[in-house]
Amino acid sequence: YFDSDPTKVVESLRKDGKKPGAYIADTTTANAQVRSLGAQIRLDSRTKILNPKFYEAALKCGYEGVREISKRLRYTMGWSTTAGAVDNFVYEDANETYITDADIRKQMLDKNPDALRDMVQTFLEANSKGYWNTSEENVQRLKDVYQECEDRIEGVSFMEVA
Repeated sequence: YFDSDPTKVVESLRKDGKKPGAYIADTTTANAQVRSLGAQIRLDSRTKILNPKFYEAALKCGYEGVREISKRLRYTMGWSTTAGAVDNFVYEDANETYITDADIRKQMLDKNPDALRDMVQTFLEANSKGYWNTSEENVQRLKDVYQECEDRIEGVSFMEVA
């Protein structure tokens, strides 16, 4: 969806500088609802990327499940890029879930280090572009995890030699 959202384009064309409203029609149930883009993103984030039932099931799917989690984070950043509609808590909570939690991070690293590396890149990009404000400690942890992913992908081991 995000790749065709014109919110920022329309905002730049308006002479008054106001951000246009963006709405989504949710027709996934018989009771269709219209929500603001921000409300829909919050709902989607809570039901998918931040939902333990979603990510625990995805992790059970191994390689492909970790790729799906990474893809969802990339889509989230797409909404930041095109509409500026993602709340900071979405990135912060996702970082807490997938990066700060050592057990989940290890599962992801073991099952699909490429997808975990892509997630780390997405977090770092979101931070560098101002879509996500977080602590320097989180940024440094992301850089460390990125290096850990690279080492795993390249087969680098820092085992002590006797």
